[in-house]
Amino acid sequence: MQRPPARPVAPGRVAYVNARLLDPASGLDAPGALLTEGAEIADRGPELFKDGVPEGIETVDCGGACLAPGLVDMRVQLREPGEEHKETISTASRAAAIGGVTSMVALPNTEPIVDDVAGVEFVARRAREEKSVKVYTYGAVTRGLEGHELTEMGLLTAYGALGFTDGLKAVADAQVMRRALAYSTIFDTVILQHPEEPSLARGVMNSGALATRLGLSGIPVQAEVIMVERDLRLVEMTGGRYHVSHVSTGAAIEAIRGAKKRGLPVSCDTAPHYFTLNENSVGDYRTFAKVSPPLRSEDDRKAVAEGLADGTIDAIASDHAPQDQDAKRLPFALAEPGIVGLETLLALSLAPVHAGRMGLLELLACLTSRPAAILKGRSGLTRGWPADLVVFDAEKPWTIDPDRFTSKSKNAPFEGHMVQGRVLRTVVDGRPIFVA
Repeated sequence: MQRPPARPVAPGRVAYVNARLLDPASGLDAPGALLTEGAEIADRGPELFKDGVPEGIETVDCGGACLAPGLVDMRVQLREPGEEHKETISTASRAAAIGGVTSMVALPNTEPIVDDVAGVEFVARRAREEKSVKVYTYGAVTRGLEGHELTEMGLLTAYGALGFTDGLKAVADAQVMRRALAYSTIFDTVILQHPEEPSLARGVMNSGALATRLGLSGIPVQAEVIMVERDLRLVEMTGGRYHVSHVSTGAAIEAIRGAKKRGLPVSCDTAPHYFTLNENSVGDYRTFAKVSPPLRSEDDRKAVAEGLADGTIDAIASDHAPQDQDAKRLPFALAEPGIVGLETLLALSLAPVHAGRMGLLELLACLTSRPAAILKGRSGLTRGWPADLVVFDAEKPWTIDPDRFTSKSKNAPFEGHMVQGRVLRTVVDGRPIFVA
């Protein structure tokens, strides 16, 4: 990512040998080695250190494991400031490191809301204090997330906001969204939308037979696609860069696929739970499976997986949304939505690879180079670029146990879920911040 917060430079040189080098940005997938010097990548390639590592260079033997750019998580909720009992920048950073995430971007829906320069500077300062993963933030599209008055987008961009979103609230007013997209072209930034038409999204789970059986109010798939299709018309009017967050329906994916074919500046992401789970995970009022947008039908889950496989979906984000027990152990209709996801992002995302639906390099692009590019950053194993790296065993099996999460909150519906893929080492600016 560009514009990293100031942090100490890693001393010396480190050689990572006996690795499977994976670089989605350049298409590299080959055995080899990589050298870091200070905070940067100095060299890499299949022939590097063929005759051994020179004396004076620290050596890390990867044992045949994968060495890739660190993950870029473009959608997390950090809860600091305002709800530190759920999560803090410190605990989220540690959880991110365990999950192989080296850069993460926070939603602005904290208390206070990140709708001014002070909010952006607070996140940057806390990231510098932690000296762990790189933490960035979005600015709010509208003041107070109220959907009416635009924030000072130019000023916030200048101070480091990587894009603009109203978080879990859709920008419902078409004129406000039109103006936001128009202004975004001036400052070369991106508008990220929560894709739910508010008047249709007043339910608590996916609309359908299961919601009817449980007696719960439903959110139809049309709530998502109507908002997306409206916004695509506004993109045509303005030329603004537009990103659909956590897409969950086949209808919306098809609309985005069509927009891309027409050459519109449109991108989207999804989260692992939308291609690994469906509405049946709600079971008998299981609030840990309550998310926004809701888990959808099996057909929609398959459509999300297909959107990933064919490249329509650009990125995978954790959609990390920590909630404490008081917010989750309530009647389903009253419980807060959200799943923690930093520590399971890589392992859950590897499911399409193990199922033979995607190649490993293709999947890693959704977690590294593509989200970085959407945010005008960079991610790759390129000489001179930041040494933000992850070493992982793509085959190692393990069982998810939320009680063992480093995150303050444990709200995840994956208890007992078998996965493959374990992070062994996470490196930021040449410094190891997690070693298994």
